[in-house]
Amino acid sequence: MSQDRFEPFDTQLDRDGALRLLRDATAGAEDGELFLERRRSEALVFDDGRVKTASYDASEGFGLRAVRGEVAGYAHSTEISEAALRRACETARRAVGDGGGVMAPPPKATNRKLYGDTDPMSEAPFAAKIDILREIDAFTRGLDRRVVQVTASMAASLQEVFILRPEGGLVSDIRPMARLNVSVIVEENGRRESGSHGGGGRFGLAGLIDPAHWQPAAREALRVALVNLAAEPAPAGQFDVVLGPGWPGVLLHEAVGHGLEGDFNRKKSSAFAGLMGQQVAAKGVTVLDDGTIPDRRGSITVDDEGTPSGKNVLIEDGILVGYMQDRQNARLMGVETTGNGRRESYAHIPMPRMTNTYMLGGEADPAAILADLKDGIYAVGFGGGQVDITNGKFVFSCTEAYRVKNGVVGAPVKGATLIGDGPTAMRQIRAIGNDMALDPGIGNCGKAGQWVPVGVGQPTLMIGGLTVGGSAA
Repeated sequence: MSQDRFEPFDTQLDRDGALRLLRDATAGAEDGELFLERRRSEALVFDDGRVKTASYDASEGFGLRAVRGEVAGYAHSTEISEAALRRACETARRAVGDGGGVMAPPPKATNRKLYGDTDPMSEAPFAAKIDILREIDAFTRGLDRRVVQVTASMAASLQEVFILRPEGGLVSDIRPMARLNVSVIVEENGRRESGSHGGGGRFGLAGLIDPAHWQPAAREALRVALVNLAAEPAPAGQFDVVLGPGWPGVLLHEAVGHGLEGDFNRKKSSAFAGLMGQQVAAKGVTVLDDGTIPDRRGSITVDDEGTPSGKNVLIEDGILVGYMQDRQNARLMGVETTGNGRRESYAHIPMPRMTNTYMLGGEADPAAILADLKDGIYAVGFGGGQVDITNGKFVFSCTEAYRVKNGVVGAPVKGATLIGDGPTAMRQIRAIGNDMALDPGIGNCGKAGQWVPVGVGQPTLMIGGLTVGGSAA
């Protein structure tokens, strides 16, 4: 780890003075905190035989919040100084009004560490990183004569945060992140198709830039591209669908996960609002949000309010048993916070967000699930998707999918989209495989204009009666 550590209370602020200002801002409030952050990041993209992007960003600042009831006053600044903090306190204080609130108990303390504090950007010189990307490009092009374009990219960041609370507690966290990705375009007989593969997590770049990691990633990207090169137009209609394990859990994330975030349910805008304790999925379906998995992309030692992350059961054997909560929504709903208060940066207010959301495995053999699919689609990879939180309706595009008839996996299909709604899809799960897997570490989640890293996962699933959009007659 670089010795250049972020120590705002040693170099920019007096801790006692900052605490006095925070207490003034939150007097009569029910909650609040001072969130200080420094983030450094770099991104390198080697595209079509040359360096396309080489960027380095550094930012730091603070956000101060005072909460009373449903109202939150928030002010932030890129300047970490007593003068800037004093101005922020005056702004945030307005949400408290005449006061009258009782400060909520502080978050529980933790000594747990889910990831190291290695600076991923310091593990290799800039020139060496470019050489590795160039080597990935050459290796991938040499795999098949049909490869016409390769894009290899790596990204790394280090986020350092301090959270000061009105009772005097101070929590800190150092959050590394690294990712490497390979994308391929192949061409044959005038037709071009693409494939990609990659991954990462809360660790350094060292393992990702090892040939033992990136060579299989390059081969997998090529495999997907060649599968799509042979793909036929996807059929349209209503079909049973088998979803593969791992990354297809992004459908679970979008169609169900967002609907189980506390704020949407408190405001009764979620399709799952008011259904606590009721059957919302098929028996055998158990869904968790777990921020405690070591080194995973969506994991956090503490959330952005200072609460330790949790392993939270949301749906158990088909029954809705929990929502994901930050401190404000948990207090307003009269429940415990779950360690899901997350924000994109110091410039953003925290809200309930997912970490690593996944479905537990069942007992079925994945091969047997496919053998039971009489007429449908086997979806292995997904691209973009969207969901309407109010009714759970979703649309997802498949990046790798196959036609299945009488249990036999046939030709790959291109242009397939899956259309349905989360609550109905969860009730129509007909088989759950014993092969639960997490995604390779590629997830990002958007909500209210904020983006945070997340993880997803699931076993092989059969879902009955999804609408498939396609172009085949």
